[in-house]
Amino acid sequence: MPKIKDVMTHDHKRCDEIFAQAEEAVTQEDWEKAATLFKEFEDAVEHHFIMEETVLFPAYSQKTNLHSVTEALMNEHMQLRIIIFEAGENIKNKEQEQFLGQSETLLMMLQQHNRKEETKLYGMADSAFRTEADELLTKMGMTG
Repeated sequence: MPKIKDVMTHDHKRCDEIFAQAEEAVTQEDWEKAATLFKEFEDAVEHHFIMEETVLFPAYSQKTNLHSVTEALMNEHMQLRIIIFEAGENIKNKEQEQFLGQSETLLMMLQQHNRKEETKLYGMADSAFRTEADELLTKMGMTG
């Protein structure tokens, strides 16, 4: 039976890999490739956020009555969305230096955010949803 922590951590890594490829394309000034990869990254992250915000977080909050944990993570999602949007604009405008500055901030924030989810929330969710983890992952479209 897949664990929430394993499946969601794997998805974080998948997003990180796409981002690294997009960043590499920007470094090489391959703007078309950068735009394609960054859009793929943006879509992957947005899907991840939406699955957390619409399925995992509400279920976790309801089950544990710990709303502050998920609210803080949702606020971070909003901050990350803004930086992702700005970095995407940098790629559209072929602004290499600005993008690389944004990407440094984005990477740092994503790492901190992912660490919180991976070390705290996902493990607590696995404990809270021992028997329902499979069902929850299926609802999120995140089957192991």
